[in-house]
Amino acid sequence: SLGLPHNNNNKRRREHTSTTTMKMKNHAGNQQDNMKESSNSSSELEKKEAAALYAKIVFGIIAYASCSSMMLIINKLAVTFLPAPSVVLFCQLLTSAVAIKLMHEGGLVESDPLIAEKVKPFMLVAIAFLGALYTNVKTLQYANVETFIVFRSSTPILIAFLDYVFLGRQLPNMRSWLSLMAILMGAIAYVFTDSNFEVKAYTWVMAWFVVFAFDQVYIKFAVDNVKLTPWGRSYYTNLLAVVPVFLLGVVTREHEILTDFEWSTASIFALSASCVAGVLMSYSQFLLRGLISATSFTVVGTMCKIGTVIINCMIWDKHASMEGLIALFICIFSGLFYQQSPLRNPIPTHTRN
Repeated sequence: SLGLPHNNNNKRRREHTSTTTMKMKNHAGNQQDNMKESSNSSSELEKKEAAALYAKIVFGIIAYASCSSMMLIINKLAVTFLPAPSVVLFCQLLTSAVAIKLMHEGGLVESDPLIAEKVKPFMLVAIAFLGALYTNVKTLQYANVETFIVFRSSTPILIAFLDYVFLGRQLPNMRSWLSLMAILMGAIAYVFTDSNFEVKAYTWVMAWFVVFAFDQVYIKFAVDNVKLTPWGRSYYTNLLAVVPVFLLGVVTREHEILTDFEWSTASIFALSASCVAGVLMSYSQFLLRGLISATSFTVVGTMCKIGTVIINCMIWDKHASMEGLIALFICIFSGLFYQQSPLRNPIPTHTRN
């Protein structure tokens, strides 16, 4: 009887210890379940974000490809019926800036107001953008569309190196290098078969090539570092380029063409179409630039020229020979095998816009 209280105490201690152990196990189990649920939730969120980004990229590519395929032909028509590239560009840029402003005020699109700290880096964007556009239309004024397209097709090689040096991308893998080299070989083959070789035209093409390379890299840098909506980027670029293109027209005296120019239904329609296309082209390109690398953007631009070639062959009699077209399609289809190079230091998912 003297040992009974002691035995009861031991029993209570064991029960207490057992209960405590069970609680700890249950708590640990709950923590594990919570961690699994949190991990699953995080994984599902990442999948949803990846799917949303993929859908946005697909939309951006389709929109840009559609606009880009038509824009080259429309610009060719515009400078054919109105042989004053700076006048055409002035109308395009001013129309785009005014249209975006009006749509923003009407609540149709989301743009951004002009802010001094954002205007400064975008001034250079506007000048680069204008330089690429002007040399583009000057090339189209003196050369056939295929000449421009093939030189356009050879730009991804240069942009790939600039992407690595300035924008933190890895160099392309072997498959992508073979793709880019095939594009270059097709371009060289085309030059040898071009029956409409024009020194003046090729001089403008080379001028465009240099400006375009800077345009692709610097605009990508600005897009990544200056926080604006796609419509805001388009508004800034078009508005800031209006004054420089006006001065360019005065310097080149192209505005004097308008003095004796006889407007026709065709010239008015071509100019109007180029202005409408300019608004859509500007938005779609800045949307896509913010989603993919500079090199990938350049390759996409090359691929969408397939539609341009088909339309061009239906409209103009100044297109390339059969051998030249084969070389051209080698350039274009080789780009289908290009794979975007990843960043050398990937941005964590939770920090992306």
